[in-house]
Amino acid sequence: MPKDPSFENALAFAQDLIRIPSLSGKEGEVASRILLEMKDLEYDKVWADSLGNVIGVIRGTQGGPPVMLNCHMDVVAEGDHGAWEYPPFDAELAGGCLHGRGSMDIKGQLALQTHAAASLREEAPGDVIVAHTVFEERGGWGMEYLLGNKEVEPAAVIIGEATAGDITTGHRGRAEVEIVLRGRAGHASAPERARNALDLVPGVLRALEDLAARQDEDPVLGQASLVPTGIDILPESRNVVPDEAVVVVDWRVLPGSTDEGLLLQVEESLSRFIPEVPGGMGLEVRMAKETQTAYTGHSEVRDLYTPGFLMEADDPVIVAAAEAVGRRSGKGAAAVRPWTFATDGGWSQGVFGVPTLGFAPGEERFAHTNRERLDVEEARWAFSRHPGLIMAVQRSLA
Repeated sequence: MPKDPSFENALAFAQDLIRIPSLSGKEGEVASRILLEMKDLEYDKVWADSLGNVIGVIRGTQGGPPVMLNCHMDVVAEGDHGAWEYPPFDAELAGGCLHGRGSMDIKGQLALQTHAAASLREEAPGDVIVAHTVFEERGGWGMEYLLGNKEVEPAAVIIGEATAGDITTGHRGRAEVEIVLRGRAGHASAPERARNALDLVPGVLRALEDLAARQDEDPVLGQASLVPTGIDILPESRNVVPDEAVVVVDWRVLPGSTDEGLLLQVEESLSRFIPEVPGGMGLEVRMAKETQTAYTGHSEVRDLYTPGFLMEADDPVIVAAAEAVGRRSGKGAAAVRPWTFATDGGWSQGVFGVPTLGFAPGEERFAHTNRERLDVEEARWAFSRHPGLIMAVQRSLA
């Protein structure tokens, strides 16, 4: 018999997912579990693409515009298990909350979306696509691949990242920049024979502080921000003068930013604080890159950049969504605002131009922490709002 698409079953499904660790590139077991759930819910079509994204479709009744629900399958590392109030992979229900890594970023919401879509069989005017992606936590490769290869072609996307029941319209993007300082290694007992790459670090930090104070601002998204988050040293031995130091910069950028423009800003600021690089030393500014390998075996060298995006608050899709959801606390349309963090919406709307919004239970402050949790009653309410939200978005696009 088919599984009933209900909140209780969605909650149990979420617990199953939380109990499966799924770092970026290691989402395979979670993907298999989602495929099984979609089949048990009798989705009309279920498959995984060659990168490992999982896609299911509930066919519409009237050929209306297709709407896609999206969450990601990967989570960040859990850290020290002893620092958690509840074990990160036990998926405990306690104090009115579902606890554990991924409970609100984002396996809880993934389960809600998967069941909410199935509840619209023979009701939604257009297809309801559910696509859960890989590598969101490391730049959004899954969404870029999904839409870039036209695996699906939605008319709108609803992202399940935490919004506390609000409708979210966009966010700043994220770039990771590396400032590479080069010198000449030597034994720490004879520093005069070496050129210490760390000697350039004070000037770099002053340049970054100056650049951070001169960032552009958007009236909705706020100011772009950047901060140095680490220094990697080579060689790593503590009795060796290093010949390479890499200063890592986390940069929250406004929509429309480009790699070339960001690097030029850093280079210009560095030139004011380090007008001349000492002889025998070097300085390079580059976008951070890493080799990413999907659980399917597909591998690419990619830079760690997530684009930003912003929908207008008076866009018909946003207005329809806010009115359909309403406020949990009372009458009236849902609040409309941006996220503070980056999502796969930067790809769906920022790059591919597909109208994108966010709606889900959950508080942003619990993301990536050892206190991660999802309020069960808030999740129950959000689940109940999904059918009306999906159909309202479809009607607004017709």
